Amino acid sequence: MLTSLPNLLTLSRIVAIPAIVVLLVFFEGPLTDWSAFAIYTVACITDFFDGYLARAWSQQSAFGRFLDPIADKLLVAALLMTFAGIDRINGVHLIAALIILCRELAVSGLREFLAEVRVSVPVTWLAKWKTGIQMLALGFLVVGPSGPLFGPLTTAQVGLILMWGAALLTIITGYDYLVAGLRRIAQEDEPAIAAPADSGSASETEPSHRQAG
Repeated sequence: MLTSLPNLLTLSRIVAIPAIVVLLVFFEGPLTDWSAFAIYTVACITDFFDGYLARAWSQQSAFGRFLDPIADKLLVAALLMTFAGIDRINGVHLIAALIILCRELAVSGLREFLAEVRVSVPVTWLAKWKTGIQMLALGFLVVGPSGPLFGPLTTAQVGLILMWGAALLTIITGYDYLVAGLRRIAQEDEPAIAAPADSGSASETEPSHRQAG
């Protein structure tokens, strides 16, 4: 299944990451920024079509389910760190970037745990809005100083505003994942806590049986 089209689309998203980073870090100018944006746009399109085609063609696979969220998080993390490095995200705006980055890492850990205990957390509409706004924010920041004005705002400023919106939704949706994960962890720990108590009760009743005998 590695060579199926949906999985190849997912892999192409990972391959696009170094291309975008190299263009933004080592080159300057409108041509570079718009070229990076074109590659980013194609990567975002593959994020939709890999899952859609896998379902439509019945080519869903464990490899695809494993790789898809990793590709998404690698793209987001790489771009946020790149923007910080080239000063497109700076000052207080770094807080929004850190919120998004930390949430991605935390949710990855929770999803891994929930997958081990065979519990799935459905993707909410709010989470989809978060993803959409986040993708738009990153796109605006990729274009950065080479983009047009939107009224009194530059392209980079629009990207930063959208990033704060994504960060706010990130906190809300991340809380939902955290509650679901902690609830399941508590359920998993209950048998382990109950077991010593049961063995203690058995040991207390045992002498009484011997005395009765």
